[in-house]
Amino acid sequence: MNFEPFVFYLFSAILLFAGMRVITARNPVHAALFLVLAFFTAAGLWLLLEAEFLAITLVLVYVGAVMVLFLFVVMMLDINLDKLREGFWDYLPLAGIVSVLMVLEMVVILGGKHFGLKQMPAPVAHGPEYSNTKELGRLLYTEYVYPFEIAAVILLVAIVAAIALTMRRRKNTKYQNPAEQVRVKRADRVRLVSMPADNSAREKTEEKAE
Repeated sequence: MNFEPFVFYLFSAILLFAGMRVITARNPVHAALFLVLAFFTAAGLWLLLEAEFLAITLVLVYVGAVMVLFLFVVMMLDINLDKLREGFWDYLPLAGIVSVLMVLEMVVILGGKHFGLKQMPAPVAHGPEYSNTKELGRLLYTEYVYPFEIAAVILLVAIVAAIALTMRRRKNTKYQNPAEQVRVKRADRVRLVSMPADNSAREKTEEKAE
């Protein structure tokens, strides 16, 4: 019995289960933990495809950095789950239509003549001197250099848009200018006013005492 197909189907089943739990878990922390499980399982599948560099990158970058950040944010925010569930049934028809379209697209792609074990066989085993990191770099900067640059530009635009949305001016919001705070002097904040003494209140008090 070949052990590799068994591992593939086992990891695939775990990945599908984890993906379903990500979108069905009621607790956001549980959903994030299931997403961590999905990343680990996907890394195992990439190891079967002899893509060790992508597998370790997925574990180190997404599980070790991104998902830890997600967990911290979710656990630190006071999320009202009851408020999040409000209006769920209002968006259900649109979500159902989108889900059906996605399933149809996957059926067209996976069920076509360009996808299958014959069209996409298992990768050929390479010798110990083979480096998939070097091969990945060669493909990115030769055959797929233009899609790679387009993806980089799209990510840059997304970063700029996120910063612009975050830094936009909002009404009734107070802002501080650190440069002005550093340059401030005593005369700008404190003003000494010379006022004559008012003895009327003291005279009235003495009159009442007499």
